[in-house]
Amino acid sequence: MGASLRNRRWYRILSHVCRVCFAVTFIFSGFFKAIDPWGTAININNYLVTYGLEELKPLVMIFSIWLCGAELMMGCMLLFKVRIRLISIFALCSMTFFTILTFLSATFIPVEDCGCFGEVLKLTPLQTFIKNLVLLPMVICFWWRYRPDRIFSFSKLEMALTVFFFTMAMSVGTYSYLNLPPIDLLPYKKGVNIAEKMARARERQATDEVVLVYRNTRNGKLREFSLKDKAWRNDKRWEWVETRVEESADGVEPMILEFHVSDGGRDVTDSLLAIRGNLYLLCVQNFDDVTPSCEQRISGLARQAESEGSAVVCLTPEYLASPAYHTFSDGTLVRCYNMDSKTMRTMLRASEGVVLLRDGVIIRKHNLRFSDF
Repeated sequence: MGASLRNRRWYRILSHVCRVCFAVTFIFSGFFKAIDPWGTAININNYLVTYGLEELKPLVMIFSIWLCGAELMMGCMLLFKVRIRLISIFALCSMTFFTILTFLSATFIPVEDCGCFGEVLKLTPLQTFIKNLVLLPMVICFWWRYRPDRIFSFSKLEMALTVFFFTMAMSVGTYSYLNLPPIDLLPYKKGVNIAEKMARARERQATDEVVLVYRNTRNGKLREFSLKDKAWRNDKRWEWVETRVEESADGVEPMILEFHVSDGGRDVTDSLLAIRGNLYLLCVQNFDDVTPSCEQRISGLARQAESEGSAVVCLTPEYLASPAYHTFSDGTLVRCYNMDSKTMRTMLRASEGVVLLRDGVIIRKHNLRFSDF
């Protein structure tokens, strides 16, 4: 029965379509996660916290790069028909695992963001589970089609392509970790005027419409009212059901509004963004984790900023007494301010780095942990 099914033309066409669709999905998903290993690591960390596996946190970044690279590599090998029998087994195992995981995320053990497509496309846990329910039968289809093939029989061309795809896939994540994401999909990208974007976000919030939902007590039908409509005030006719806020933008809370800099509890966001000329924002997640070579880079950059007459400050989520200064490497003192760790990770995908503002506009971002500015 199985052999006859595999030999039928319609089934061969179907398995080919399933293979290509699945491969393209994995390439798309794997690439956009691989260029942002920090974002994937944050999502993995959320899963570890949810499932009580915090002891694995030191391995999160390594696993993030490996997971994204493996997904990208798997998609490329399926698309170019390199050892489909072997890769289909990996694909089937991974899709079975993630289908179960996303089912739990959508039902009994919810998580905020599954992160299956990185920052390019946001899905809810339920949407991710449905997506996996669509992909899983595709995997089963082409896995069954290539079951008779030998698993470990590699030709020289297949071996070369396997090495190439592995190197390429792992290099994308490694490069993005050592530097910064080559494609920035977050709100704090180059060319963004933070103050102006925050002002526009506040304006959109101010125009969000409040919708009142009432039930007609006579016929039971629901009706929506705006605050300006006074008809709902008739208690004998209308019974309140819910109050809903409809956002005027795209329905996504703008993360740009989370940009907040404080000095001992005092908000200094506007004063920093109002600085004319260059402003170097040195971002340090944890002072104890800064390596000596990185301290030298930060110190050198601070001296460079002072020599050119530019403002320079250090942002950190660590507790600070006001006013606070930190000494880097050779004794260079830099004024420090507080910023939320999550906001810093959104602005700069690095443990230690710099964001250069000019008249409030992001001009350049750089990871200082591994290279000079």
